[in-house]
Amino acid sequence: MRSRCLCQICTCGSDYRPYEIVRQSRHIPEEYKPKQGKIDLGTTYKQDFKSYKVQPVAILRSLERQQVKKGKLDTVPTYKDDYRSWDVQKSEPCKPEQTYHPPTVKFGNTTTFQDDYVPQKTKPRESFKPSSVPIHSTAPFNGDTSHRLDYIPHQLEVKFARPKEVYKPTDLPFETLTTQRNDFQGLAGETAKICRPAYTRVTHNAHFEGSTEFRESFQPWEIPPPEVKKVPEYVPPTGSMQLYSTSHLDYPPYQASRVVPIRPVSQRRKNNFPFQGKSTMKEDFPAWESCRPGLIKQEQQIPNPSGIFDGLSTSRSHYVPHELIPTESCKPLNAAVKSSVPFDDVTMYSIEYAPKKQEICPASYPTPPGYIFENTNFQGHKFFRKITPAVKAF
Repeated sequence: MRSRCLCQICTCGSDYRPYEIVRQSRHIPEEYKPKQGKIDLGTTYKQDFKSYKVQPVAILRSLERQQVKKGKLDTVPTYKDDYRSWDVQKSEPCKPEQTYHPPTVKFGNTTTFQDDYVPQKTKPRESFKPSSVPIHSTAPFNGDTSHRLDYIPHQLEVKFARPKEVYKPTDLPFETLTTQRNDFQGLAGETAKICRPAYTRVTHNAHFEGSTEFRESFQPWEIPPPEVKKVPEYVPPTGSMQLYSTSHLDYPPYQASRVVPIRPVSQRRKNNFPFQGKSTMKEDFPAWESCRPGLIKQEQQIPNPSGIFDGLSTSRSHYVPHELIPTESCKPLNAAVKSSVPFDDVTMYSIEYAPKKQEICPASYPTPPGYIFENTNFQGHKFFRKITPAVKAF
């Protein structure tokens, strides 16, 4: 059932009164009017940084010196003077004589792989895997299984049947009271008083008095001016000033002798004859003319066809068509196997199945057999412990 609201006026409806809504005036922008005259396109960069002429940078690299060739140089270089050539006998080659004969037929010679690697016949490895053929026993089956020999049949106990309780409706009428309404009826007390100040309506045309809480609580007070510290008048010292420092008094200057170089004196040969511009490199390795090699093209082994194409390809001319033989299907037919022998209604399940004892759930008993009551938790659940049978010592 839905509960109806007994109080029609709530706190919001009694305390907060609606006020009149005044529509705000819309601001109309002014019409744009372009300025008269010309636009000055001068920037701060153009005013402060003025342009100046730039001169080309002078090249600092040294000029190329041209060697002047005068006369002929007859001197012997160090290589020819110190290193004398001697006669060296040519060593004989140790490799065997090559008996190569060019083949008369195209691809007639054998390769290195064919000469060195002789083909051998491979023998299949013996398989150690057992055969998948089932081994059948010759002795007849007597019908005894481990289940029949070990299983002991037990008699079933009588199932406990709990009688169903008949529902009896109550004769008392329904009072439409729930547990919440019956137990929690509330506490009687005074109504709460409103601590909010009285509402004063503020209009848009009201004049502001100019007094705020900050101005009333914090009144200005006079601040004395800061004291000015008097600077003493400067009095210059009497007498003349000595311009001597600690370095001048403690470290007198002394004359130092020049350091003699330790490197040996270079013994250069002074030759008065002019330089001819020849070296060992130029005499032993003269330059020769070089020409650009031409393109290396392989000779075409297969000649180009001559004549008109008759429309027959290699596949069409050599391929022989064969008739397709469809493969036979090994799938058995879906026809049902019918037998004239009548069905005896006897199956392996009905012959070999032994019924088991049906156990009763211990929770159906008020005190379950084989269990001992231990305790009850705060939610009212009961906990039981299973009785373990005592084992006698030998």
